[in-house]
Amino acid sequence: MEESVRPVVFPKGQAMRYTTSLKKNYEFRRLYHRGNTAGNRLLVFYSRRNGQKCNRVGVTVSAKLGKAVTRNRVRRRLREIYRLHEAQFKPGYDMVVVARSAAVRADFAALTQAYLAQADKLGLLRNAP
Repeated sequence: MEESVRPVVFPKGQAMRYTTSLKKNYEFRRLYHRGNTAGNRLLVFYSRRNGQKCNRVGVTVSAKLGKAVTRNRVRRRLREIYRLHEAQFKPGYDMVVVARSAAVRADFAALTQAYLAQADKLGLLRNAP
C-alpha cells in the first residue's frame, strides 16, 4: 500500500507591516546628500523625514565587500534586523543603511547592536534599545 506524501507547509514569516523599500536611485542620492548621517565601523545610517505615514528602507552593500553570496547574506541580515525591530522605529522616515567591510565578518548580535545604536543616534527609535 502506497502512502501519500504530504508536503510540509511552514507558516510564512511576518512581513514588514509599516514599511516599503526604497528602489529608485534618486531616492538614495537624496538621502546621501540631504539626510542625517550616523556611522560606526560596521555600517553607515542615513535618514530623512518623508512626509508619509510609513517608513521606507533601503540597504546598500558594495561589490567591494565580496561576491554576490556574501553581499546578499549581509543584505538579508540587515533587512531582518529592521523587520524584527520595526515596531521600535518612528513612522515617517526614509532610511538607507550602507554596510561597511567589517559587517561581512560581524555576527548577527553585533550587527543588531550597531544598527539600533545608529538609529537611536539619529532619533529614529521610539524607545532606546
